[in-house]
Amino acid sequence: MSSLYNFDTEQLKAHGVKYVIGIDEAGRGPLAGPVMTAAVVLDLEDIIEGVNDSKQLNEKKRDAIFPEIYRRAKFKKAVAVTIDAIAKYNIRNATIIGMEACIEGCPYLDESIVLIDGDLLLRNIPLDRQRAVVKGDTKSASIAAASIIAKVARDTIMKRYALEYPEYLFEKHKGYGTKVHIDLIGQYGLSPIHRVSFCKKFVR
Repeated sequence: MSSLYNFDTEQLKAHGVKYVIGIDEAGRGPLAGPVMTAAVVLDLEDIIEGVNDSKQLNEKKRDAIFPEIYRRAKFKKAVAVTIDAIAKYNIRNATIIGMEACIEGCPYLDESIVLIDGDLLLRNIPLDRQRAVVKGDTKSASIAAASIIAKVARDTIMKRYALEYPEYLFEKHKGYGTKVHIDLIGQYGLSPIHRVSFCKKFVR
């Protein structure tokens, strides 16, 4: 069993529960597009080879493991939080709203410990039933699986936006603030999916 699965198994014992719900996000930092949140409940006895922090996997590996997680997880849900919500609530609060929405309707919730990547805590879960895990996507299999679901789902959305706004090359940088992307903002201005508050310094 990998160390990531061991971590989750230890959480079951420590909290006296049957399941771990891993929660993560993708896209807090980009200049365009939604922030994607995801929640996953794994069968900890059914090891999915290759589960790891999505940032440690290249796109080909993420795309290969995504359907395995989707097929074999006991529960999975992804929620895209719009740029309007990001502008209204700020990126931190918008991310929390998305994470809270991810666990709505989860049939395992009452028997779970919720592990959240980073320093975020949710308002719809008692504090003794959740834990913020800094760099959790490198420690917990459940959080890592959620990170892959969130990343692949968000990349898919950005590839679709690339067809709608081809001049910005979203299929290449996925909305992140690369030099190419910043140069294109300078050339074309902002599209309807750009986060205005994130892009002010790049607009002429």
